[in-house]
Amino acid sequence: MEKGASFEKRDIKEKSPTYEELKTWYEKSGLPLKKFYNTSGVLYKTMALKDKIPTMSEDEQLKLLATDGMLVKRPILVDGDTILVGFKQAEWEKLF
Repeated sequence: MEKGASFEKRDIKEKSPTYEELKTWYEKSGLPLKKFYNTSGVLYKTMALKDKIPTMSEDEQLKLLATDGMLVKRPILVDGDTILVGFKQAEWEKLF
C-alpha cells in the first residue's frame, strides 16, 4: 500500500463473510445494518431487498448477508475494533 500499511486481502465474492463475522463487524462498527448491503449490486436489486429489508429482523438480515458476498458492500476494512464499510477517503485517511 502507498501508506505502508500491511493488510490481508480477501475476495468476499469467493469467500463470503460468515454470520458470526458479519454480526461482530456490525456490532463493532456502530453503523446501521443497511450500510452493510451492496445496494447498487444486481443481486440486491434482483431480490428486491429494498422492500424486504425493512420487515426483516437483524438476525434475518445477517443470515441473508452471509449467504452471498455479492450482497455485502465493499470494501470492508477490519482493524481490531475499527470497521470501515465502503470507501470514504476521509475515513480511510484518518485511520492511516
